Amino acid sequence: MSRLRVALPALEHLSAESLVQFAWLDRAGQVSREGQGSLAQLGLAHKALALECFLHPQDSLLTSLELPLLPTAKVAAAVNCAAQALILGPLQEMHVAHGPRESNGLVQIAWLAKVRLAHLGRVLAQVQLKVRGLYPAPYALALPPPGRLTVALAAEHLLLRHSLQQGAVHPLGQQALQDLLASGAELQWVGEGAPATAQALGTAQRWSGAAPTWGLHGGLDAPRVGAAGWGRALACGALAVAIWALGLNLYAARQAEEGQRLKAQMSQRVKQAFPELPVILNPLQQARQQLAARQSGTAADPGQRFASLLQLAGKAMPFIVGGVQQLEFEQGRLHLRLSNDSQQGAPGDWQAALTQAGFAAVRDEHGWTLGPLAESAEATAAKEAADE
Repeated sequence: MSRLRVALPALEHLSAESLVQFAWLDRAGQVSREGQGSLAQLGLAHKALALECFLHPQDSLLTSLELPLLPTAKVAAAVNCAAQALILGPLQEMHVAHGPRESNGLVQIAWLAKVRLAHLGRVLAQVQLKVRGLYPAPYALALPPPGRLTVALAAEHLLLRHSLQQGAVHPLGQQALQDLLASGAELQWVGEGAPATAQALGTAQRWSGAAPTWGLHGGLDAPRVGAAGWGRALACGALAVAIWALGLNLYAARQAEEGQRLKAQMSQRVKQAFPELPVILNPLQQARQQLAARQSGTAADPGQRFASLLQLAGKAMPFIVGGVQQLEFEQGRLHLRLSNDSQQGAPGDWQAALTQAGFAAVRDEHGWTLGPLAESAEATAAKEAADE
């Protein structure tokens, strides 16, 4: 079965009239024909054919992570957690995809803004084109033999293909190429102007690479292969819903148990890394605060008042441990914002312990605010007056 591969322009400038480079691959995966045309023209000529789309280098954001051996169901959660430190901007605005964990422990990940994916989906739907797969730019390159790299320059970016699942994009193309040549890496060069130490390949090899087993098409709303069979799709959807409903309770219980275990491990590691913290309520936020303080050259402890309130909250209010979503310390008062699934707590003996220490906790719709007893009483009275 022949395949049509398309190299997309930058998605921010994409339209139905955008010119794209394309190539036909025969049954053996070899390029039989190359050309150029608009997406609208391809849609008119090949409505029934599914495309393999390759992103522009500036939209090809990818890297590799080293992960321990995890169950398959846990890899996605670990990738999303690690991606928070790599992605500039809110994680919820990005579509993150990843490949399988390889024998060396590396997992390839890529991400793309959901707004750009949605724009691509609208354009493809407008020209009535279906999508077989959406991949970063390097995965169109031919696979290299073991120990070598396939490289090419495109739009001033250096594209590297390491293996079936692994690839990379360097925005400073010439500089990255010089670094590779200086390191003595064995390169296969696709295109003109091959370096003297690199093996030159034909230009057709920029299209003939085997597609990886993963891609970014999972976040695409454009028509996908097989989308026309509504009856079969509805039947598969009903079956999937039934299986999901049967396994939901078991999965939720396992996830809750695993979440508590991970929270406990995170708290233990943060405590080991920052022994000056009196109590750990929100490991991720407190670790970020401590790192930011150390990098800025300020003291790691924000103040004796904050430390004492934090320690008092952890001892007197054990139901909040592991459920604190956000900490705010302002004007001598500590506000604890709790997650929706955490225990909210109820009046009890713990309030007497706070009172004995000279503090009180005031409940609001988001969590608890701890402060001196007199200030908390005034806040409670003001809240009751406002309610009346």
